[in-house]
Amino acid sequence: MGLKKEEIENLIKESMPDADINIVDLAGDNNHYSATIKSKVFAGKSKIDQHKMVYSALKGKMGNDLHALSLTTKEK
Repeated sequence: MGLKKEEIENLIKESMPDADINIVDLAGDNNHYSATIKSKVFAGKSKIDQHKMVYSALKGKMGNDLHALSLTTKEK
């Protein structure tokens, strides 16, 4: 099925309005992405917790509409 880059960005921005987001479609299929996300909400959180926050922001689309998302998260 796939998910457009803009849709992913909008979902993340809903949960993390201050986020700087850079998303790259790795295969041109709207299904395999790499994303770098910088946000203040990551402060003091482990990488695992940061990634969980991103997956939560995707509202269940990860693994369903979206097959693969390689994440890099950073504190702002």
